[in-house]
Amino acid sequence: MATADRRRWTRRYLPDSLLGRIVVVMALGVISAQLVGTLLWARQLRESARTEALGAGKHLALNAAGALRFFRDLPPQFRPILIEQLRTMGGTRFFVNVNKARVPITPLKNNALVDAVVDVVRDDLVRNLHATQAPDVAFAWPDNLQVSDDGRMVSDLPESWVEATLLLRPRPAPVLVIQAEFEPGRWLYLAAPMPDPYFLDNANPLTTDRIALQLVTLATVLVLSVLLVRGLIRPLNKIASAANAFGSDTAPESVPETGTAELRRTARAFNEMQARIQGYLVDRERLFLGISHGLKTPIMRLKLRTELLDDETLRAEFHEDLDDLDVMVKAALQSVKDTDIHENLMPVRLDTLLARLAQRPIHPDASIECTAEPISVQGKPLALERAFSNLLDNAVLYGERVQVRLSRQGTRALVEVRDFGPGIAQASMSAAFEPHVRLSHGQQQNRTGTGLGLGIARNIFQAHGGEIRLHNHAEGGLVVTVLLAAIAQEDA
Repeated sequence: MATADRRRWTRRYLPDSLLGRIVVVMALGVISAQLVGTLLWARQLRESARTEALGAGKHLALNAAGALRFFRDLPPQFRPILIEQLRTMGGTRFFVNVNKARVPITPLKNNALVDAVVDVVRDDLVRNLHATQAPDVAFAWPDNLQVSDDGRMVSDLPESWVEATLLLRPRPAPVLVIQAEFEPGRWLYLAAPMPDPYFLDNANPLTTDRIALQLVTLATVLVLSVLLVRGLIRPLNKIASAANAFGSDTAPESVPETGTAELRRTARAFNEMQARIQGYLVDRERLFLGISHGLKTPIMRLKLRTELLDDETLRAEFHEDLDDLDVMVKAALQSVKDTDIHENLMPVRLDTLLARLAQRPIHPDASIECTAEPISVQGKPLALERAFSNLLDNAVLYGERVQVRLSRQGTRALVEVRDFGPGIAQASMSAAFEPHVRLSHGQQQNRTGTGLGLGIARNIFQAHGGEIRLHNHAEGGLVVTVLLAAIAQEDA
């Protein structure tokens, strides 16, 4: 299976959460282990039950053959006396009766073990009796078992006759019935349960009790797995929440170092990384502020000295270069300030924010159409206002006519800002976000720009967990798409 196909299969059939995937894997593992173990155990159990049942059948066949020879050799006048004695006093494992014809029996069918035992008993009787006609052998249930040719059933007999031989407590067992014609018109009827009356249960591994035990085992493993995994992923969720908060909160909290050794080590590494990044951000802000403020004084001194130049052309060139340098310094300082706006997170109505920005006087010939649904996001109001203001300023500057649309896309807010300008070449899309990068048409229409607007907007949107995309409209102009996580109106 290719990597792409495996990924599609994983996304389609496996849960998205770690807890769900581990539970599914554990369930499949336990079920597979139980299934394989049960199949091997069931095969061994069936073979063992078959061997024991066939051995018991041979033993019963040997006893039955002896009983048949004994009755065949016993004088006819003593047979009723012997049968009566056996019924009242015992002495044999069989229920014995002599009939004038074969008694109809309703046999057990569609059971391989029963058929195998019946075949063994019949073959052994034929071999031991040297009979030309095979005796009639079958298993039947005792509740509807007929015992004589006059129609008497087991239930019609005295309980003392059949309690030890045919009827077992607490539940009945199948009875082996052997009928053989030991002389013309005389059929000996022998009935008895197997030495192990419930041999059929032993050959059936899928009983209710065994299935219930397997289900209890599976449920226990799954419950323990869920409890264990929930305890393991709780610190991971805290780390994820802290990572999201670190991009937006001014004072991020450290992650508790709890759980297993690996989780404690991960939390400790995250806290150290968070502290280092926070230190880098503070140092960067101080560095930019120091450089920007430090450069203002020499720039001003240079401007004053250029006034002393006699050559007006040279003086004008110096002034132009120093103005450009001053703009770059101010832009760098403004970039740091705009990116690091210190605010608390709160619900922000994007439709209200965009409508207010669209009504600002940006350019006397500008035309901004705003269509917005009532959608709120969790964010920093001033930072979002700065980001969308940059987008609208660029759109008006390069396209004059602008369309703004706000709609809901699933759980996210979708903002589209379209201008009717020349657009951007596809090869220059990624470069448009780079700092101090100005495309050719931008340099022609706005000579005072610094090329930081889109970069600042992207940083702000990414800090809010969103994303920004660029593409050219089919009918001309550039479309800037912004996606932010929306919140429910009741929460707003």
